[in-house]
Amino acid sequence: MSNLSAFMRANVEQIENHKYAASPRIKGEDGKPMEWEICCISADEYARIRSGCIRQVPVPGKKGQYTQQLDTYTFQAKVAARCTVFPDLNNAALQNDWGVAKPEELIGKLLIGGEFDDYVTEVFQVNGFKTDDDVVAEAKN
Repeated sequence: MSNLSAFMRANVEQIENHKYAASPRIKGEDGKPMEWEICCISADEYARIRSGCIRQVPVPGKKGQYTQQLDTYTFQAKVAARCTVFPDLNNAALQNDWGVAKPEELIGKLLIGGEFDDYVTEVFQVNGFKTDDDVVAEAKN
């Protein structure tokens, strides 16, 4: 019989939250960019977010037929917002200040396009996904 104790929750190494300065425009009192805190989510939660961002799209020229399509921006924004520990994107005062009602909307207002893409990349890396560079390096070996 194999040793299953390694799989017990108490024996599985916990992943530390990661800090990342998402925008040079958002500065603290010391004038340095504020660090955001990113956490990991489970594969189950990731799948729930993903499935919630899939929509039915009519197939052109095929009446009554539909295909599934992932709303990539909404999916990325929801995952990034869910993984953001700090700043608290659920804070009502912060949401009101930016005129939004959801954390994923707030993250889209706080960051400009390139910052958003870089932040999403960081969030996905923290959650165990490889970058294109990592995949290319593995393919070369």
